[in-house]
Amino acid sequence: MSEDIYRDIAQAYAAAAEKAPGLKSRFAAAGFNPAAVTSLADLSRLPVMKKEDLLKIQRDNPPFGGFLASDLKNVGRIYVSPGPIFEPALPGAGGHGLDLLFKAAAVGAGDIILNTWMYHLVPAGLLFDEAAQAAGATVIPGGVGNTELQAQIVVETGVTSICASTAFFLTLADKVIETYGRDAWKVKTAFLGGEMGDWMAKRRRIEADYGVSTWAAYATADLGLVGYEDGGEGYVVHPDRVVQICDPVSGAPVDQGEPGEVVVTGRDATWPMIRFGTGDSAFALESNEDGSVSRLSALQGRVGAAVKVREIFVYPRVIEEVVIATPGAKAAQAVVTRENDRDMIRVSLVLEDGADAAEAQAAGAEAFKLHSRIRADAVTVVAGLPENADLIVNQKDN
Repeated sequence: MSEDIYRDIAQAYAAAAEKAPGLKSRFAAAGFNPAAVTSLADLSRLPVMKKEDLLKIQRDNPPFGGFLASDLKNVGRIYVSPGPIFEPALPGAGGHGLDLLFKAAAVGAGDIILNTWMYHLVPAGLLFDEAAQAAGATVIPGGVGNTELQAQIVVETGVTSICASTAFFLTLADKVIETYGRDAWKVKTAFLGGEMGDWMAKRRRIEADYGVSTWAAYATADLGLVGYEDGGEGYVVHPDRVVQICDPVSGAPVDQGEPGEVVVTGRDATWPMIRFGTGDSAFALESNEDGSVSRLSALQGRVGAAVKVREIFVYPRVIEEVVIATPGAKAAQAVVTRENDRDMIRVSLVLEDGADAAEAQAAGAEAFKLHSRIRADAVTVVAGLPENADLIVNQKDN
């Protein structure tokens, strides 16, 4: 990572503190001088600000908690995230970086994109719209719902790409094929929203069943794009973000490959998100020389969703990987208990009809060990699990 980013952060946040009293108070409380930042080590002296902290600050001083480092006349939109948390939309080229995702997927001029993300309150719809146009594509702002109409739009306008949640993509694709026939389905690319559960397995099935390539990005309303898929594993980090993986309690950076909270600092400080804890858990696949993250893993879940088993945090993502790696598996769940002063973790698998149970158990056990770094105490095949069952159930305190 270029040292220029720390120079830019120092200048931007020192100036922002003079305009944003909430930010200035944060720095003062921590004894932190943003102008003195020259490295990741300097930046890491500032305690992490959690999303919950921002929510409380905004409730005490609405709407932005004294963190807006720009004139209100420059705010084009105000988004409202659950909480509610208010996020000002300030000028940002390419949908605040999301155009990098479209360019990585080679989607641009000549492509027609149906964007089914919401266009009100939350930023997803407009950010994807702006990013796709910045990449040169033509956008149809579909929004959510109206499946029959949107299926007609897909066929009659020659849509080549769809932005959607995984669930709505499947509903829409099936409606097109059911109504107009398989030959009418011309979509080649899908930009899908991240989900928990067996999302990666769903993506692989979508690619095989519908003849599309699937792509995803990691973005938040507070920061815009954090990372995006480029054909390699996980997400390559946006060049204007400093990403760290930190202990969710202490805020201290953890070693590469160890899961923790995704903490992000933006280069721009008009909405000054510096050492901002996203609440998401991931780990570094690759790091820059200074220790910041250059390639981020798929998200493991929300901080707090992991369960500590024999001194190792096991995240919901581990169970997703078990499903992906196990032949014939369509769902899985791990249950953690405490027996005779020892943590026990047992994995249940749900298999497709005709799948080899013994092969699945062996593959599931191996996948669990590979991704969690501990052994499962048992891997069994069960007839089924409740709909939307948690991937990990913690019964240690029962």
